[in-house]
Amino acid sequence: MNLYILRHGVAVARGTAGYEDDSERPLTPAGKRKLRRIAEAMQAMGLSFDRILASPFVRAKQTAEIVAWVFRTPGKLSFSKELAVGGSARALIQEIRHWEPAPQDVLLVGHEPYLSGLVSLLVAGNPGLSLTLKKGGLCKLSTPSLRYGRCAALEWLLTPKPMALMG
Repeated sequence: MNLYILRHGVAVARGTAGYEDDSERPLTPAGKRKLRRIAEAMQAMGLSFDRILASPFVRAKQTAEIVAWVFRTPGKLSFSKELAVGGSARALIQEIRHWEPAPQDVLLVGHEPYLSGLVSLLVAGNPGLSLTLKKGGLCKLSTPSLRYGRCAALEWLLTPKPMALMG
């Protein structure tokens, strides 16, 4: 299985009037444009996804919707509270393992520091790996069998700036 881990794009700042609830902060207009270029770069790289799973927080949801729109795969998009702030990596992995049919290529869209902790858990077996995904950053993990703990290899990590230029 290939797991692609994408951090949401640039959102309105914390504490912005009208968005006191962190889960409601949307992408900025510039964040949406940059994410569209990133999604186009992902497509130009030849990526494809059997499933797209995102945090239900507005900024992650919008990020995943942009990717699904660019890839013309809105039917493959779903949401999980386990990708939101405070979600459980163990529960997320169980959720993915129970999908039928088992997907080969999965895109997960969420937040920091949760995503870097998930990558660390799957690559190193603990959350101690020093890794930070920038907003719009993408990494690829491969695993013969997804499970909680060390089970994956980090194939690559792309920061958003070169991805936006590729789009």
